[in-house]
Amino acid sequence: MGSSQTIDMMRMGGILTGMVKQGRIELHSHTLYSDGELLPSELAQRAAICDHAAIAMTDHADASNLGDLIERLRRFVAQQPADWPLHVLVGVELTHVAPGSIAKLARQAKRLGAEWVVVHGETIVEPVAAGTNRAAIECPEVDLLAHPGFITLEEARLAAERGMIVEITGRKGHCLTNGHVAQTCREAGALMVVDTDTHAYNNLITLDEARQVALGAGLTAAEAEAAVVTTPQAVVQRILLRRHTHSA
Repeated sequence: MGSSQTIDMMRMGGILTGMVKQGRIELHSHTLYSDGELLPSELAQRAAICDHAAIAMTDHADASNLGDLIERLRRFVAQQPADWPLHVLVGVELTHVAPGSIAKLARQAKRLGAEWVVVHGETIVEPVAAGTNRAAIECPEVDLLAHPGFITLEEARLAAERGMIVEITGRKGHCLTNGHVAQTCREAGALMVVDTDTHAYNNLITLDEARQVALGAGLTAAEAEAAVVTTPQAVVQRILLRRHTHSA
């Protein structure tokens, strides 16, 4: 990349930083296109009312519906970009996909236009296949490991090495191992975010409530601020910059 291009990207990064308003950022949510209750429009409206700056819509996906989900969300974002004062990110959550298929489907999701790929981690309240966490962490196209249950220190260190994000969750059941996840990721130096795994309008939480989830998991005030504000904002800025460069 030439110096002029680099300068242009730096300038655009500054512009986009200003475009991401202060507010809650949710990186894991579901619509009625999987097991959520709301249309994308209503989920966006509810998130806006709850003072969200951005929301990633990440419906459950496998090979049977991956393309359809991404196409629908890309059309939604393209045709209704200014309907709400927040950014909608095109995502999917690879769910109960065998570890051996995660990398293939994650790559496919990115080729089809997904901006944010989540993997449904080894929560203790569902029979997720052993090895799912590791397969997700080792895949460069996976952005977030959701509710990873008893993630190991080795796995968390691998996540830290490649800058992958691990979720602290507000979701009932999945949240039972938040303390373990927080402690393990702290020791490994892995990035964390607080998500809700929203399925219904009343699952959305405010910025202050997200801070309480982080503190309840055992994070310090500084760590909570990183998980609730700094890291999610960096994610959204990176995605918006990529959108701009691809559309230019």
